[in-house]
Amino acid sequence: MSQPEKKSAVRYDHVDENYLSERQLKKHAGWILLWALGVGAVISGNYGGWNLGLSVGGFGGLAIATILMAIMYLCMVFTIAELSAALPHAGGFFSFTRNAFGPTGGYLCGLTDTIEYVLTPAVIVYYISGYMQQIPLFTEIPQYVWWLLFYAFFVVINIVGVELTFRVGLVVTMIAIAVLLFFYACVPFSDSFAIEKLHNIPPVEGVAGANEWMPFGWQGIFASLPFAIWFYLAIEQLPLSAEESHDVVNDMPKALIWGIVTLLVLSLLTLVLNTGVGGGAAAIGVSEAPLADGFEAIFGTGVGQTVLIVISLTGLIASFHAIIYAYGRVLFALSRAGYFPRWISITGERKTPFVALILGAMIGLFCTGLIEYTKPPGGKESIVGAALLSMAVFGAVISYALVMLSYIKLRYSRPNMPRPYKSPLGIPGAVVGLILSLIALAATFADEGYRFAIWGTAAFVVVGMIYFLCYSRYHLVAQAPEEEDALIAEAEEELV
Repeated sequence: MSQPEKKSAVRYDHVDENYLSERQLKKHAGWILLWALGVGAVISGNYGGWNLGLSVGGFGGLAIATILMAIMYLCMVFTIAELSAALPHAGGFFSFTRNAFGPTGGYLCGLTDTIEYVLTPAVIVYYISGYMQQIPLFTEIPQYVWWLLFYAFFVVINIVGVELTFRVGLVVTMIAIAVLLFFYACVPFSDSFAIEKLHNIPPVEGVAGANEWMPFGWQGIFASLPFAIWFYLAIEQLPLSAEESHDVVNDMPKALIWGIVTLLVLSLLTLVLNTGVGGGAAAIGVSEAPLADGFEAIFGTGVGQTVLIVISLTGLIASFHAIIYAYGRVLFALSRAGYFPRWISITGERKTPFVALILGAMIGLFCTGLIEYTKPPGGKESIVGAALLSMAVFGAVISYALVMLSYIKLRYSRPNMPRPYKSPLGIPGAVVGLILSLIALAATFADEGYRFAIWGTAAFVVVGMIYFLCYSRYHLVAQAPEEEDALIAEAEEELV
């Protein structure tokens, strides 16, 4: 390897011709498979998590928060649809921000993306194992066995090949959607649903704006924002599959737009129909399995326990599978470009990032163990699980803000960049998305109980930036697609 070449505040190592050949992905996906991957990553939010917003905002507060976050994600989807068609690289958000704000901005966004995608499946598999232990045949099997089995099974699927990854994603996503549609269809024929149940949380006295629809007042909207995000969190992972799409220019925008439309419809139906059954907002707002409780309210307690567990598992498994794919790609892209250690991005004969997938699973298993082994005495739930989810949301909304800023910057700094697809919302849409993402970022600090986790994530980001500033910025790879595209654009700008 020759002497590094200096470029501004970073340096690029010259790698041999075999470097990229050992780090290639295989094209396979059309827009329907991409759509399934995007919806599958998110769909577990309809199975649980969203409902906790009822306990801090009431139905009205959560409904308004959901509409605001739907607008934010709609703006973001159109924004990244344009960017992914113009910059079709496996780095996704990292690629966009690298082109807009240089290596430092790209690394920061990639780091926060990594936090989101590595932590989320760790929490999901913890809840999957909890459900598995409720099945009569499996009650004596320790939870850690299920962690290992589910991680191993879905990591192997992702390693075997992208074809199997996308096919499994399509199947489990369609099953998860079918369960939701069946629930929606059953509600009108049930005596359990009532409008009055939507607002059965008593208003808090002395709180500004408190009423039967917004029992926690206007502040309930703000407090509900992180939970409303769960209806849509992770749709943004789709650009990570750009290098595995047959026709990314046409397929990616189509998959993103139809994906968010699907999620918008599902979120509104879940919010209204699931809240209005059984014990209503008061009970659903504190439920650990709101959809299962909804089915029980419709069909009665006679419905089999195992059936309810399987219903709850479908959405969790769909998202678990899809987000494992996502962390594999973001680790791969950052490693290939030299921001993370380069050995992480090796793909091997099957053209899948097997090292990144295994490494992410090992970190995830460690985090899952923290959830279990930090439980307080008395059988209470560990605070670590909810804290890790808060950390994932925190990382996500930082990346949202950065990508909106990147879109605005590139519209001005690179007006002639080929844009096969253009967002109909343009810069105004990105500005609205930016403002809403900053509000959502502030809302992650609303719950004092999890504020320590947010500050912990911020500290981790600082440590990650120190690693970049002290080491990896001096060992970047110019031949990586994200870097090469950005360097060519920078050279052209200097000539103008």
